[in-house]
Formats: sequence, structure tokens, C-alpha cells
Amino acid sequence: MSEQSRRDLAQLLLPVIRWTPDRGFSETRALIDHALSIGVGGFLLSGGEQDGVRALAKELQLKSKYPLLLAAELERGAGQQFAGATGLPPLAAITAMGDIEALRRAARLTAREARTMGVNWNLAPVCDLDLLAENPLVGARALGNDARKVAPLVQAWVEATQAEGVMACAKHFPGIGRATQDFHRDAVSVDTPADQLKELDLHPFRAAISGGVASVMMAHVAYPALDSSKLPATLSREIVQWLLRQQLKFENLVVGDLATLAGVHDGRDAAEACVQALRAGCDVLLSPGDLDTTLGALEKALDDGTLDPERVKQSVRRRLKWAQWVSPPNDWRRPSGADTAWGALLADKVLRIEHGPVPVMAGITEVAIVDDDDEVEGRRADRTGIVDAMRLAGNDARIVSAPTTASAGPFVIALFADYLPNKGRGALREDTVAMVKALAGQAAAMRREVVLVGLGDPRWVQQLAMSVPTVIAWSGDRVMQQAAGRGLLRSGK
Repeated sequence: MSEQSRRDLAQLLLPVIRWTPDRGFSETRALIDHALSIGVGGFLLSGGEQDGVRALAKELQLKSKYPLLLAAELERGAGQQFAGATGLPPLAAITAMGDIEALRRAARLTAREARTMGVNWNLAPVCDLDLLAENPLVGARALGNDARKVAPLVQAWVEATQAEGVMACAKHFPGIGRATQDFHRDAVSVDTPADQLKELDLHPFRAAISGGVASVMMAHVAYPALDSSKLPATLSREIVQWLLRQQLKFENLVVGDLATLAGVHDGRDAAEACVQALRAGCDVLLSPGDLDTTLGALEKALDDGTLDPERVKQSVRRRLKWAQWVSPPNDWRRPSGADTAWGALLADKVLRIEHGPVPVMAGITEVAIVDDDDEVEGRRADRTGIVDAMRLAGNDARIVSAPTTASAGPFVIALFADYLPNKGRGALREDTVAMVKALAGQAAAMRREVVLVGLGDPRWVQQLAMSVPTVIAWSGDRVMQQAAGRGLLRSGK
């Protein structure tokens, strides 16, 4: 194994740098130093504060032997990952406005904020169709359920993002809209006929490719109709090479989803999954597990002929091409005051009121938090955004566990429930439903009106089938919590 071959393989690995509130990036310092020493081709950034991310990105690029790909999942604005940046509503909430220019503007704002932090690859947009309510992952992340309508929206997002010098990523090829299990937890298979998949599910990806999308992320899902081996798409030569490369003529970067997820394990570890993903045609690998173990497995595969040396060199060239594309002099447009002001208002614009109107909120407002997502690993635990926004506006809002005699006004029940990785279900828990009904019953017994706030995909709060004023806030992100708080006060005037 030559030193050059080892360096080539290392460039195809993108480990995760995770920020924690207590330690910042310090817990990953050893990983960062080791990754740079072996010459990885980039990193996936998860969490952090805007200024700290900017400083880290600059440090990483300066210390690296090559220009790096610095990726982040920013489907809902740069604020989805990075404190201090602008958080945005989910794609479904924006598209529900029926304004494609708003979608373009959201993509531009996200890219400009990412770019100023040194993040040059946004792992968005979701091109999966929202086809099944029982799908545990898609929901409001999708641009819709009609392939013909979604296609131009995907293309608009891709073009707006890349016009700002940030790579976009169409995911999860060939589409996970028909999955009924979560590949973060299980091996998943979709048994839809090939003609149906090609006619509908692939349509948004064709639009992304037509728009020049820089990258496509493979799904950790098997499609027996497309590949009889029943391998997940990430590991399938039939799907990567024949379908994506040959039939759809995609020539840019193919990325495997996190190699540490259960959907690609099924009898193999992360290192083996990485070998098979590269062999199938993926170019770069996110979260490749232990770097030394995976790099050793790749070297062995190259030595014994499992990996084709020319195949590896193609991936190295593609990675370098795109890393160079996103690293010209810093003369890109920074987000203006108008950009960020518009982004701040967007969350308020997408709110929806059902079974309204919302009664007047005056004096003390009691808010009960019901969290259907509290057992989900990695969830954002901040649940104070509603009351913080109401207090800022002058309302005496309080988080309570049940209605009390301190207030005679409307009683607000804030339901946090959404489609989330690792949740693995599309229905409310029985105890969640029971808690909401009990709280509503207690409020009614005190002759108080009840208002629901749905902090997640609208289908979750609709499962309660309660005909009370309901604020649809689309997600549990802090930006949407705050918008819901303002909406309660605004609607009740």
C-alpha cells in the first residue's frame, strides 16, 4: 500500500464533529487532530455557536493538506444547527404558502449564513415525497407529495443554494417516502414496483440533477425491485452505478448517509459498510466509524482487489473538484439585514390556525408542555420558547404541569410531536393522548378555554381530533416555538 493510496482513501472520509453545551468542541479535539493528520477530506458539523463554528472552520481549512468539504444538515436554515444563525420553518411549511420565491429566498439566506461560517455543503434539500403518514422520517421535511409539483421546487432550492457558492445535496436517493420503518434503527426495505418508483419517486431527483445539484445522498433502504440483491441503496452498485450514474446521467458527488446507522449494518460493521459503499460507487462517506479501523479496512480492500484503484481515484477527483469549487476567495454575498429580518418574519407567516379563533390571552397565561418526543435520542430539549416569546411581549406566561386557580384565562397545551430520526413511529403514544385529554378535561372543569399548539408536523396534533382552537407551528425548533408564542398573542387580539 503506497502512501499516496492511503492519502487518497483518507480523503473520502468525513467524520462528525459534535458540539456539546458544556464542552463545546473540546470533546472532539483529539478526533479533529487525528483526522487532520491522516488527511480526511472534510467533516460533518453538528451543533455549535455561530462564532465558534466560524473559528473552527477557518482552523480546519488552514491545517488541512487539501481544501475541505465542511458539511451540515441545514434543512431548516443555518439556525437548525448553529446558535446565533437564522432558524427557518420546515420545507413543507414554506411550500404551503404557495410562493416559490419564498423558497428561493430561504435557500439563499441559509447558504449565505452557512458560507460566512465556513460551512460549504448543505445536506439539503429533502427530495423524498411525503407519501405515507406512517413514514417515520419524512413528514414536514418534504416539499410535498405530488412529484410534478415538487420537482420545480427542488430545482429552485438547488439553484438558489449553489448560486451562493454552497453545495446542495439531493436526498435520499432513490426516495424514502414509501418506507414505514426508520433506517436509523432498523434494516428497511421498500417493495414498490420499479416502474412506480421511476415514474414518481425519482422525479424530484431528476429535477435536482437538471438544476446541476452538486451531490446526491443515497438512502440506507433496500429496493428489491431495483436491485434483487436487496442491498441498501448506499451499498448497491445496481442503484448507484446503473440507475443514478448511467440512466440519470449524474456525474457529480455521491455521498453515503451516516455509515454508523443501523440501515447499512445488518451483519456488517461501519468499516465493512464503508468498503461496500465505495465499491458500489459512493464517493465520500459520512460518519465512517473509527477512522483507523475504517481506513485499515479500505486499504485491505484496495490491496486484495475488492476496491478498484481507478474507482477510488475517480472519487478523489470528484471530492477535490467540489472542494475547490466551494473555496474561492471570500467575495460571496453576506446575509444582509433585510435577509435576516425576512427570515425572522417567515416563521410567523407560516403559522396556521385551525378551529379558531384563538381566545384573548390576557393576564396570566398557563402553558402545559406535553412532549411525545422525550424518549428520542439526540432531540433538542429546549421547550421554553413559547413562554419566552410571550413574556417578551408583556404577557405573564408560565409553564405549569396542570391548570391552576392563578389564571382564569385560556389554558394552552403545547404538544411537541414530530417525525424524528430514532423515533421510529408515526403515531402518538397512548400516554401522550391521555395526558392531553386529562389536561383539557381539568381546564374545562375550571370553565377555562383550551388552546392547542402543535409543534411538529400538523398530522401529529390532528391525531388528537380535538375541536379546540389549534395553532399549527410545524416544528419544535426554538424559532417555531417563539413564533407560536407571538401567534397566540396576536391571534387573541
